[in-house]
Amino acid sequence: MKIKLNELEIDVSSEETLKAVRLKYKPNADVIVLNGAIQEEDVVLHKGDHVMLIKKGEYPSERELEAVMTARHTPGVHEKMKKSCIGIAGLGGLGSSAAIALARVGTGKLILVDFDIIEPSNLNRQQYFIDQLGMPKADALKENIKKINPYVEIEAHIEKVSSTNINLLYKDVDILIEAFDRPDQKAMLLQYSKAPKIIAASGLAGYSSSEQIKIRKLGERIFIVGDLKTGAAPGCGLMAPRVGIAAHIQANLAMQLLLEET
Repeated sequence: MKIKLNELEIDVSSEETLKAVRLKYKPNADVIVLNGAIQEEDVVLHKGDHVMLIKKGEYPSERELEAVMTARHTPGVHEKMKKSCIGIAGLGGLGSSAAIALARVGTGKLILVDFDIIEPSNLNRQQYFIDQLGMPKADALKENIKKINPYVEIEAHIEKVSSTNINLLYKDVDILIEAFDRPDQKAMLLQYSKAPKIIAASGLAGYSSSEQIKIRKLGERIFIVGDLKTGAAPGCGLMAPRVGIAAHIQANLAMQLLLEET
């Protein structure tokens, strides 16, 4: 029968066990992952199982690196996400966090757009570093993602999204994530009629209960993440935990929509 071992298809006997495969192919492996979960007990394998054998501290070959990165994913997810294209409008706390989450799950292509540069106050919640101060956010985020997952195709644009260029920037996306700060920019993007699905956000400031952050559906293709009321104001700032929760809900919802449609 056929199974996948470190993402290569191999033939094993119908009674082959997990540890027998380890002994035969990589006896020095410290970690055994079966179908996305670490497996410490010996079990009989079944047709179509995904097995990953990992030696801690070993730098994998280029072919194995992508497989090792996705070893803990649910089988089949990586193959589907690799075919997707997701656009992100705004690369602040929401956009940068959502982009990195989507890169880690193997999204095939990310279109990143932001006109701004990194300044010190961004570091409290955005996915940048001190040595990147003054860099355009689009370039810096592309640089950071390539250090995490070099297999994601990234199209970075240093420009402001407007009603005149939005179609050119995002014409090929499967999902568009809105991550703007200003209400007028949010409204402009939500009126963009050609995106199959738009995931926006509103009401993320402060540190009140994360349970208030919900997903609201508007019509057939627009989703809003947040509590819809807690905006940034004196005495209620934007901070990493709550913004990060919303960004990861946006990323997770994008995955749900893509995988369910597939």
